[in-house]
Amino acid sequence: MLSDQLWISLAPYMAIEWKQCMEQGLDVEQYELLCREIANKGRECEKPARELAKKLHSAPLRPDYPYDEPSDLAGILAARPKRRHLLKPAAPCDMAEKLRGAWLGRISGCLLGKPVEGARRPLLYKLLKGTGNYPMRKYIRRCEFGPAEKELVLTDWRWDRCWADTLNGAAPEDDDTNYTVFALKLLQCYGRDFTPADVLEGWMRFIPYLSLCTAERVAYRNGAMGLLPPETAVRNNPFREWIGAQIRGDFFGYVNPGDPSAAAEMAWRDASISHVKNGIYGEMFCSAMTAAAAVTDDIRTIIEAGLDEIPANCRLRRDVEQVLAWYGEGLDREAIIDKIHGVYDETSNHDWCHTISNAMIVVMALLVGGGDFGKSVCASVQAAFDTDCNGATVGSILGMRNAGIPEEWIEPFGGRLQTSIQGYGEVTAEQMATLTLEQMKK
Repeated sequence: MLSDQLWISLAPYMAIEWKQCMEQGLDVEQYELLCREIANKGRECEKPARELAKKLHSAPLRPDYPYDEPSDLAGILAARPKRRHLLKPAAPCDMAEKLRGAWLGRISGCLLGKPVEGARRPLLYKLLKGTGNYPMRKYIRRCEFGPAEKELVLTDWRWDRCWADTLNGAAPEDDDTNYTVFALKLLQCYGRDFTPADVLEGWMRFIPYLSLCTAERVAYRNGAMGLLPPETAVRNNPFREWIGAQIRGDFFGYVNPGDPSAAAEMAWRDASISHVKNGIYGEMFCSAMTAAAAVTDDIRTIIEAGLDEIPANCRLRRDVEQVLAWYGEGLDREAIIDKIHGVYDETSNHDWCHTISNAMIVVMALLVGGGDFGKSVCASVQAAFDTDCNGATVGSILGMRNAGIPEEWIEPFGGRLQTSIQGYGEVTAEQMATLTLEQMKK
């Protein structure tokens, strides 16, 4: 029933709203108990929840808050680091195979992580070890389950249709791939000069409401009520720095190869309808990395080109640079994963689904994978947290960088993808790459 759908009412998420405000530096510590009481009572407290949210948002910034995190484009551009990586934009004639690789990589990485989305690390490791796939190196197949794994899946898993050997001839519909297809349709309908309002209108025209999650579902609801961006991003939206925007930016890198700044600016227009601050930066960061991956093989340069496009003094940059430091100290994959889990608590929905925790995993996977597609996407999924989102982002960047992915990663879905985007029920990576190339030339 609609009344049971997640992410529609604010009241059940008031504890998350309080934590979000605290992380943004607002002086709201005194409201913690009240927020938790409302969250525990749930939907019956919707009106007081909305009144309290207004009070939280009007609170002053704590004087000791150390970060400068604007959400407007002018403010973000002014807050970026002075360092710029000067890359040479790619010509369309050089991009056909890279675009095909990026699409295949995104679909494959999403498929790798989708059946274990929501599994916390102890449960995920139990499954991987039980199927002889630890450290992770390949898709998880249901035919490899023993009795213990079958029992585990029956009691703890939601996505039984998504194992690599239970597909229906195509990768199943998922928000991580829906948004990439939508971004193509966005440019087809509104052109490269689309506005944030065009993005919102496009969602309402081409995406079913319940195909969206967390911040996106809230923004869609706000738009249906007549609000416009950027108010759609903040009105009763406790998920405004969660991962939703970070998974939407790759296509803007596809159509701006070698131009991270242009990719990030498009990503801002997309992200600002549903997210603020680090929620926006995550999309700008990933779109810029994807654009850079089109013209350089150097993983460190790809990551730094992404960091160039976000504020120099923000939480996302702080934590990504911490991953770079851990890798520079010689820590291996498992040690860095342990460190990330020490900073963010996967048992907290807020931490599990936050932009920053998952961006750290993306960067870790790019570094420890060393450009190898399989090693990289497997590292991103083995780290737990939002497995399909991180697998898709890493797969997209590496598919672009490497101008393709190994055949064993394509075989389970045959290059085909199901979507819930109007007009794109089932597509192929080949079709999407061709249509993307057309948009790149405009």
